[in-house]
Amino acid sequence: MENIIKTFYTALNNCDGPTMASCYHDAIVFEDPAFGILKGERAKAMWLMLCESQNETNFNVEFSNVNANDNSGSAHWEAHYTFSKTGRKVHNKIDAKFEFKDGLIIKHTDEFDLHKWAKQALGIKGIFFGGMRFFKNKLQSQTNYMLDNYIKKAV
Repeated sequence: MENIIKTFYTALNNCDGPTMASCYHDAIVFEDPAFGILKGERAKAMWLMLCESQNETNFNVEFSNVNANDNSGSAHWEAHYTFSKTGRKVHNKIDAKFEFKDGLIIKHTDEFDLHKWAKQALGIKGIFFGGMRFFKNKLQSQTNYMLDNYIKKAV
C-alpha cells in the first residue's frame, strides 16, 4: 500500500488531480484543518480543485516517511507554494494518516499547525487570529464554499 501513497503524492506534486482522485475509494473520508470533513466525491473534487488552482503558482510537494501495511499507513509531506489571495510564500508541514479498503485509500487525515499556516499565508491577521476557533470555522466555511462552486461548475 506504500505505492498508492507514493502515487498520490507524486500526482499532487505534478498537480494531477485525476490520478489523486483515482487513489481514493468511492467511500473516502478526508479530514484536515482547512476543509474539515469531506466525503466521497467532495473529497475527490477538493484535490481536483486544488490541483487546477496550483497550476498557475509555484507549487512543490516533498513527501517522506511513507509507511503502510494492508490496512493503514502514514506519511509526512511538505507543500511549498504561494498563497494566491495574499501572494505570500507558504511552507506547510503535514502529517498524514491513511486507512485502506479494496486497494484504495478509504480514510485520509491530514494534520498540520493551522496557526503556523495562517501566519505564513495571511501575515499579521494570521498571527493574531490564526489560532482561534472562529478562524478555523470561517476558513472551513470559505473553503467549502469554494468547493461547492467548483463542483457546480464541473457538473
